[in-house]
Amino acid sequence: MSNSSIPQHIAIIMDGNRRWARQNKLQVFKGHEKVAQENIERLTDHCIKLGIPHLTLWAFSTENWKRDKLEVEAILSLMRSMFAKGFEPMIKKKVKIETIGDLSKFPADIQESIRKLKDGSVNDYKIVVTFALNYGGRNEISRAVEKLFQSGLNIGETQLEFQLSDYLDTSFLPDPDLIIRTGGEQRLSGFMPWQSVYSELYFTDVLMPDFNESELNKALAEYQRRERRFGG
Repeated sequence: MSNSSIPQHIAIIMDGNRRWARQNKLQVFKGHEKVAQENIERLTDHCIKLGIPHLTLWAFSTENWKRDKLEVEAILSLMRSMFAKGFEPMIKKKVKIETIGDLSKFPADIQESIRKLKDGSVNDYKIVVTFALNYGGRNEISRAVEKLFQSGLNIGETQLEFQLSDYLDTSFLPDPDLIIRTGGEQRLSGFMPWQSVYSELYFTDVLMPDFNESELNKALAEYQRRERRFGG
């Protein structure tokens, strides 16, 4: 890889946790657990090493509530443990934690743990790791439009495109340069439809619990082989 064109923002659609667990004859929950307890910190460390300042991870979608009740409860339990203390080693490495998505749908204790974690993040950070939680692209845009019109905007006085961007969950983030989806599916499934218009897309059959530093390097090498024109 060349250091000359390192992306400023990588986003990962983390897919394949359940299949990985089944292939390894484990409970479905174990795939989510491995990613939360191992992969996230390792990938964050690697991004810091490479000088990548933003990493976004789609951890729970607006559709994931439809999954088996026991699996959803297990994921919520994992969130409780990770957001309470599980990410403390990352914070000590100067990682700033952020979130996007509608957190209001989560139990109050999880919302409070997330708030405390975000408030406790360092200001002199090396990387911003953003978790997409109860996130869906259409949901994000519809909430942004609602907030935009509640602000009393007169559309004739401004450019709607730029104003709407300020009300998106990602207003504090640059658009992703590279979006990676693990697990073999080749679609975005509603992930960042507004922000991804000029993102480079990388799809891999590797399941998320097996997506490590080496696999990230492969995605970055492919990214650097591409010519980005932004419509020009």
